[in-house]
Amino acid sequence: MGKRELLPYRAYHPHDSNGGDPTRLADELTNRDSGPQEGAGIRRVDYVIVYVSDLRRSITWYRDVVGLAFRFEGDGYAEFATEGCKLALYQRDRLPELIGRHATPGGPAGEVAFIVANVDTEADRLRAAGAEILSGPIDRPWGQRTLHVLDPDGFVVEFAQDLPRD
Repeated sequence: MGKRELLPYRAYHPHDSNGGDPTRLADELTNRDSGPQEGAGIRRVDYVIVYVSDLRRSITWYRDVVGLAFRFEGDGYAEFATEGCKLALYQRDRLPELIGRHATPGGPAGEVAFIVANVDTEADRLRAAGAEILSGPIDRPWGQRTLHVLDPDGFVVEFAQDLPRD
């Protein structure tokens, strides 16, 4: 088994007053070339699949409100044309066919986040399209301006704009 590099103190205590900026730490850790690690065959995220109650309604919302290009739909699954990581939807009541069980109630359990050029422009567009705004636009201490909205199933969708660093 290969020797793993220990992370700096601030990686374990990012909010410690002496620990440094957690955003800069994330950049440092993300941009580090750790090289191949034994047993670590995961190199990237390929898909994020959101389980939805009404596939047609969610396709319409992500296509017409969010503005994603739609690729295809079939067998309770829909996919959008996004670069890098793919965003897909899956009809929640078909989960037993996929994973052998029903979804558990509750939420939100997470969020889908998109990087955009101008959060304020997106906020105006989304508000006009009838999206439910949860928060923002607001400048965050980690160096982004963010906007949070709800999708038709109550999942949080974030739009983030990177802010210039001093």
